[in-house]
Amino acid sequence: MTDDKRPEGEPFEEGVPAEGAPGADDDAETGAPADGIDEDELTVQDILDAADREAAEPSDEHLADLKRVTAEYANYRKRTEANREVERERVTVDVVKGLIPVLDDLDRAEKHGDLVADTAFSTIAAKLRASVERLGVKPFGVVGEPFDPNVHEAIFQLPSTDVEADTVGDVVETGYFLGSTLLRVAKVVVQVPSDG
Repeated sequence: MTDDKRPEGEPFEEGVPAEGAPGADDDAETGAPADGIDEDELTVQDILDAADREAAEPSDEHLADLKRVTAEYANYRKRTEANREVERERVTVDVVKGLIPVLDDLDRAEKHGDLVADTAFSTIAAKLRASVERLGVKPFGVVGEPFDPNVHEAIFQLPSTDVEADTVGDVVETGYFLGSTLLRVAKVVVQVPSDG
């Protein structure tokens, strides 16, 4: 039989002194917690109290973070809006470029007298041109305007005594702008000054 002073029926654990045995009350005498936790460690209530204080009086670091996040969000919104506008214009350009050959056909039909007023064909042509203009498309290239090599493509030069500078004499294909974007240059016959 063992000489330890443990009550009958309690299991014996090695390394753990029994009650009343020497060293059994060492933890209680020193005041150190038995599970190895220092007294200076935070409790759950300490953490909750600190969170409440931070919410009531935010620190400068948190205010700086909030300002940074707010600025980042504002920049994100600006970039998104700018990208949306660029994408909208790109899609509009693609749609209008598909309609330009149809507009050319309407111009040719008008020159040949096929767009007689008050006919179904002339009504459709007027509606199509109005729809394209609502998209922001502006046609250019008018007989008599000064020749500009940036927006006009000269397909033929015609000497003339009636002009003092290079002038558009005839428009073969109308040019188009969408806002400030040049969709297509105008193909023109240029009248150039002649001495006679």
